[in-house]
Amino acid sequence: MPQLRLLAAPAAHQWLARHSLAAHPQGTYLSLALPERRAEFDRELCAIGADWAWIDEDVAPNWRALRLFVTDMDSTLIAIECIDEIADLAGLKPEVARITEAAMQGELDFREALHARVALLAGIPVARLEALYRERVRLNPGAARLVAALKANDCYCVLVSGGFTFFTERLARELGFDEQHANVLETKDGLLTGRLVGPVIDAAAKAGILRAAAARLGATRREILAAGDGANDLAMLALAGTRLAWRPKPRILPHVNVISMMQGLDTVLELLP
Repeated sequence: MPQLRLLAAPAAHQWLARHSLAAHPQGTYLSLALPERRAEFDRELCAIGADWAWIDEDVAPNWRALRLFVTDMDSTLIAIECIDEIADLAGLKPEVARITEAAMQGELDFREALHARVALLAGIPVARLEALYRERVRLNPGAARLVAALKANDCYCVLVSGGFTFFTERLARELGFDEQHANVLETKDGLLTGRLVGPVIDAAAKAGILRAAAARLGATRREILAAGDGANDLAMLALAGTRLAWRPKPRILPHVNVISMMQGLDTVLELLP
């Protein structure tokens, strides 16, 4: 029987009252046992801007028990899709953003969509990416606090992205990630060529990176936290006991068990105290 935990907030109290559900205050959250997880509850909680978790035997007993954290970057750790912002430098953001959204919803093959979008970036000066990083990359709420808390508790942190190393390298260094993985943009004479170098980081690669890190650490499923927002994160999320999402897309929602619509990624610290 799963336990539903709701971060204490007026909207959560009103939702409980509407369903005539009695919850027990537990510090920062409200707790109640339900016969099963209900999809309509997830949809309603998204709509009211709640923060909640479904607790079962897979989920870590508390966040301090987590030994491995693997997270996506674009629209998960940060508020933008980097490839869309690069495309904006060439006046192609609407076109590329449509492809990105379809790929994240699982409507397009990720590899094909990635190569199609990268091809449109040919000719953009690499020097302009530095300004883009400084001016447009912004962390999603709670991201810095979550990573800092996990690192202080000796949790191994991995940043893995279907985006680009130009951004993951900088972000991983700033936040203190132990390793980072992403796609490498090919450059020539200071310009993007519209091609990638090396293997593509797709859904299978993300899952493989998590699996390899868990094996090195000897981390069990219950000791793993994964965070993602798109269809290419599903395989990675499936390997973790605690699965976190910030304002998840509809396709992702049934596959995550800690969801934040209001506070941010650090909600996991409040719901798994």
